[in-house]
Amino acid sequence: MKNIQLILLFVTFSIAISCNKNKTKQITNPRDYQTYLNIDENASLKKANKELNFWKNKLDKTPSQYPYNSKLASANSQIFQLTGDINQLKNAEENLLLANKKTNFNNVGYLRSLSKNYISQHRFKEALELLTKAEYNGESLLQTHYMLIDVYLEIGNLKKVESYLSKVKNFKDFDYLIRVSKYNDHIGNLDNAIKYLEKALKIAKSSKNQNLIQWNYTNLADYYGHAGRIKDSYNAYLNALKINPNNSYAKKGIAWIVYSYERNPNEALRILETVVSENSAPDYHLLRAEIADYVGNIAEKEKEIKKYLTKVANQKYGAMYAKSNVLLFADNNLQKQKALEIAKEEVKARPTAQSYDLLAWAYYKNGKTIKALEISKNHVIGKTFEPEALLHTVNILKANGNNLKAQELKKELLGAIYELGPLTENEIKNI
Repeated sequence: MKNIQLILLFVTFSIAISCNKNKTKQITNPRDYQTYLNIDENASLKKANKELNFWKNKLDKTPSQYPYNSKLASANSQIFQLTGDINQLKNAEENLLLANKKTNFNNVGYLRSLSKNYISQHRFKEALELLTKAEYNGESLLQTHYMLIDVYLEIGNLKKVESYLSKVKNFKDFDYLIRVSKYNDHIGNLDNAIKYLEKALKIAKSSKNQNLIQWNYTNLADYYGHAGRIKDSYNAYLNALKINPNNSYAKKGIAWIVYSYERNPNEALRILETVVSENSAPDYHLLRAEIADYVGNIAEKEKEIKKYLTKVANQKYGAMYAKSNVLLFADNNLQKQKALEIAKEEVKARPTAQSYDLLAWAYYKNGKTIKALEISKNHVIGKTFEPEALLHTVNILKANGNNLKAQELKKELLGAIYELGPLTENEIKNI
């Protein structure tokens, strides 16, 4: 009898420990975000459409007023941000091209606006060309220099980034802080990246600019997630949603926490159902496909991938989803050569460590393991701190018999499972 009591006591204790573990792992609460999943009207979108129609009517009455094209482009861009509608981004480009042609590409404001549009389209070299013209013009140099930092960071020219950061150095300026934050994240100094972005948030709050505050919260949420501060990440996403209940990116961020940290795929899919109904960006389908794969629903996975491919087949997307396409095609025996071709183009357009990682991965998937290792050694290892690139590198090292180095990197990867997602957990542990 005594033994039975001891066994029951042990079982009760074990259950209690298990419950406590689950309790401490539970970060999210549907009651926190449910209200944002049942929005009948998108107030921000309604406002942007009203703005679009206003300037459209003005331009129809006076077609020669090219400044109205710039106003239209601003509304187009806002609608794109809210809905993911690629047509809006391309319409913005058309309006900005017209405004720039009317001013012989001498108006720095229009040059920067078109450059920003090209950055959104991942047309970085064209963006850089426009910004170089704006810099030569000499007007409003500070804002031009900020955007040059953005472009040079995107194409991996860190010397230029550092040069321009030193020119605009001002730790009391929001625009400077967010860029020095991005730079620190890029070089692997996440603590500083967070510190500077938190300072930027204080400035944004003092300015009461809701768009800046919202943007700041979502970016901070991402950084907190990278740092393993999941609770902070969750709260930051919620704060962004308080400002804009239709912030699809914030909802996606919460869905990732629910899926990757809490391992609750069904709830994550429920959240994403709302996201895809309000935002047409293709990449949401890839996340749904990944979660379907995680729960073993292969039919649903293939269905979501098909939706993604149907959307990105639209030529208007250009190279915006080059990375996703490389990773997707590389896993398909019939399309792995296509993955290699896309990766080569991406390196030409954007010679960053991340782009070279894609190229190395595509070579690896095509059986060219020696070539893959050569690229990784020359352009990836020690040059990027992204967990995905690290995972690719480990596989490439193992394929070339360098198990010792692979095991060293495995330790870092074990701490990045949250970022990489549950599907990679067994792969990492079996390295």
